[in-house]
Amino acid sequence: MTGNTKDGLSTAELIRQMSEDVSRLVRDELRLAKLELTEKGRHAGIGAGLFGGAGVVALYGGGSLVAAVILLLALVMPAWAAAAIVGVVLLIVAAVLGFLGRRQVAEVGPPAPERTIESLKHDIDAVKERVHR
Repeated sequence: MTGNTKDGLSTAELIRQMSEDVSRLVRDELRLAKLELTEKGRHAGIGAGLFGGAGVVALYGGGSLVAAVILLLALVMPAWAAAAIVGVVLLIVAAVLGFLGRRQVAEVGPPAPERTIESLKHDIDAVKERVHR
């Protein structure tokens, strides 16, 4: 059953060509998936870095200035009130940084390479359509 097709290629040659095309297509799709996952990983890293920045600011930044600000405010009000005001301000700064980090991580979306999956579905549909012709 190795008759010639209308383009002059035998069935075996067409199957070999199709196999090569599918192999090339799979390699290209894997390369695209790798690029997409790298991009998503970079974006998630930025978000995680912002979360880390929120923690550092909340801990070290607050710790280095808390004593000085509390002592300054203690000149005009009771020390406990000065400490409470400074603590609230630091927590607000930490909350804003945490919100920004959360938003960055949320923009990443699911870890699946969505564009690659859509492209692969399109390629499979195109191959199926060619086979049915």
